[in-house]
Amino acid sequence: MANAMLACNEDLILQQAQSIIENCYLRGEQLLSPYAVREYLKFKLAPLEHEVFAILLLDTQHRVLAYQELFRGTLNSVNVYPREIVKLSLRYNAGALILVHNHPSGEPEPSGADREITRKLKSVLGLLDIQVLDHLIVAGTKVVSLAELGLV
Repeated sequence: MANAMLACNEDLILQQAQSIIENCYLRGEQLLSPYAVREYLKFKLAPLEHEVFAILLLDTQHRVLAYQELFRGTLNSVNVYPREIVKLSLRYNAGALILVHNHPSGEPEPSGADREITRKLKSVLGLLDIQVLDHLIVAGTKVVSLAELGLV
C-alpha cells in the first residue's frame, strides 16, 4: 500500500512539474534562443515510443500561441496532413510555426520524407504568409534542426 501511495504521489508531482514547465513557455513568452525551443520540445517528445508530429504556433513576434500534437504514428512513421496544419494555423492566426516530430529509434537524421514534408509545408504555408522557422527532429536527448542543415 505504501508503494502505491508513493507511486501516486510521484505521478502527481510529475504532472505538476510538467504544468509548471509548460506555463514557462506557453504564456505568450518570446522564445529567445534555439536552446529553449529544443529543451521544451525534448521534454514533450523524447519519452514517446511512437512517432508524433507537432507544431509550435507563434505570432509574428515569435511569441508562443500554442503547442499542438497533431498526428500520431507508429514506431517509425507518421502521416502528416498539410490541410490540418493550415486549418490550425489559421485558427490561431499564427504568423510563424516550428514543425517538430520525434524519432523513437534514437536516430535524429532527417529522412527523405522528412525533407519532403518540410518543403511542402513551407511552400503551402508561405502562400498564406505563415513562416516556417524550423523543423526539429527529437531523438532521445538529440535534436536536429533542418534549418541548421539548410533545409528550411
